Amino acid sequence: MSTLSVSETAALLRSFDNILILTHIRPDGDTVGCAAALCAGLRALGKTAYTLPNHGLTRSTAPYIQLYDAPEDFVPEKIVTTDIASLSLLPDNAAAYQERIDLAIDHHPSFEKFGRDYLLRPEAAACGEVIYDVLAALGSITPEMALPLYVAVSTDTGCFQYTNTTAQTHRVAAALIETGIDFHAVNKIFFRTKSRKRMALEGDMLAHMKFYDQGRVVILTVPLSLMARVGADESDAEDVSSLGGQIEGTDCAITMRELQPNVWKLSVRTGSRINATQVCALLGGGGHASAAGCTIEAPLEESKRLILDAVAQVTPDFEH
Repeated sequence: MSTLSVSETAALLRSFDNILILTHIRPDGDTVGCAAALCAGLRALGKTAYTLPNHGLTRSTAPYIQLYDAPEDFVPEKIVTTDIASLSLLPDNAAAYQERIDLAIDHHPSFEKFGRDYLLRPEAAACGEVIYDVLAALGSITPEMALPLYVAVSTDTGCFQYTNTTAQTHRVAAALIETGIDFHAVNKIFFRTKSRKRMALEGDMLAHMKFYDQGRVVILTVPLSLMARVGADESDAEDVSSLGGQIEGTDCAITMRELQPNVWKLSVRTGSRINATQVCALLGGGGHASAAGCTIEAPLEESKRLILDAVAQVTPDFEH
């Protein structure tokens, strides 16, 4: 196992063929956009490349990647992952490949350094920034690559509003826009459109939110019963964790979504006072300093206690 530079990664990819690219469970715009753009870039080099079908895609993300889905009879020679920090985040249909990963490309500080080789850039706001540099090293970036890359970069920065956004993020976005892509359509789909079911989800989340730590920490919940009551699906709940960060006076928003009975996926979004990765690491998760996640298998109230205890452990001025 070795860590690679961008130029070394590009050289390695030039030596690959018959490539399968993996995305993570509950795929977001970053993993989807990176995989689609990389696949397009490899095909532009004359390579045979596909993405592994991911059954967790939403109505928003599916159009950018499904055209690259591997046929059932495809037998890959090389396996690449994009925006995957841990092997535990591989979808079920990728289990057969987890010991065969030739190259992992990621930007999470909690990346577990799997694969024969890897490229890690934790300072990048999105893995899309890393893929952009790799594709630029391989040749010209076409609109086919630029559009999913814009999805990757814009969604992982909340349309360039999150604190992970840097000057380099804007430079990459500008370069992508200059290829002539319809970035206005991406912004409308991901940041300015909500289904009625999504609005119902948010209304209930806000009606039942609870505050802690003198109002600085907020917990919002999305139980299975709520999803069923409003008839919402995965697409309606996409990036629902962004809601809590908009609440005035808070610097730690914890969104708890029930995936199975008493199995809660937690998304933690924080300001500079609380390190989200340190919080989630105490519960077996990881991510970034201001955005991380973990999973807790316990009833709701116990799950709340566990995450609040974790926040208190890494926050010296936490008020019980």
